[in-house]
Amino acid sequence: MRLLAKFSLIYIIVFGFGFAATAYLLYAHLHRNAREQVLYNARLLMETALAVRTYTIDEITPALSGAAREANGPNKDPSEEVFRDLCQKKGFMEKPEFHPQTIPAYAATEMFLALRKNYPNYFYKEATLNPTNPRDKALTWEEDVIRTFRNRPDLTTFDGQRETPFGKALFLARPLRAQHECLQCHSTPASAPPEMVERYGTANGFGWNENDVIAAQIISVPVSLPVEMANRAFRHVLTSLTLVGVVALVALNVLLYVAVVRPISAFAARAEDISKGHLDLPALPVRGSDEIAVLAAAFNRMHRSVSMAMKLLEKEAPPDDS
Repeated sequence: MRLLAKFSLIYIIVFGFGFAATAYLLYAHLHRNAREQVLYNARLLMETALAVRTYTIDEITPALSGAAREANGPNKDPSEEVFRDLCQKKGFMEKPEFHPQTIPAYAATEMFLALRKNYPNYFYKEATLNPTNPRDKALTWEEDVIRTFRNRPDLTTFDGQRETPFGKALFLARPLRAQHECLQCHSTPASAPPEMVERYGTANGFGWNENDVIAAQIISVPVSLPVEMANRAFRHVLTSLTLVGVVALVALNVLLYVAVVRPISAFAARAEDISKGHLDLPALPVRGSDEIAVLAAAFNRMHRSVSMAMKLLEKEAPPDDS
């Protein structure tokens, strides 16, 4: 086997072991990083939903409530109120409307539904044990999450993995507590806006107590998303490593040929010529101070020694009498 072939075989074996070890370690690392990246995105989206809730509470609700108070008048006459109710019942005047956009949970959920156009794998829900809107009703596993927050008041967030009919899913959850403002609509049906009671009824969404965990923000992501991200990154890295290995092998073979194989081939050819008696040959060039240069200098000395020895032998040889 030629020297370049031996070197290539050794390189492939060593690189193959390193490649396999790197792939083994990198696979787990990439999957762990992909999971963390997905959960990080979920936290960002959850913070976005919280910002929408805060904006709704601080800006939207007061603005609409102020408009309603201005329409009714700050010091309305009771007789006017009776007259207004009578006109509304007879259809001469429109009844006050309930605007679900003023509800933080509704605003955050609708915002996320719009956001899912660009992030279709992320699902958001404000799961509630006793919701006004039926779409917010907590599922069985979501009820367990809410009860976990109730049993552990110090827990602010937690993530986990669950089985679904479509495969495994990651989830990130955060508790929602009933604030003082929430009790204006959710303490008793009598204290709630009549328009809300008329729209949703009195069966659900009442009996909340201040500072109780009444819901949980939950963002779910299919496990297939981080797995796909990790596998895609894994394939990209392995492809890059393979290309780097091939390029490195070609470059090393070229360098090995120029720096080692070609000089050694020259030494071998010169040695073969000397062995055939061709002593009148120029000295090999000596360049640098590496092992090849040392070998070339030693070969030249051997060449000179052989040449001198052969000349001495020719002088001392007895004349041929025949």
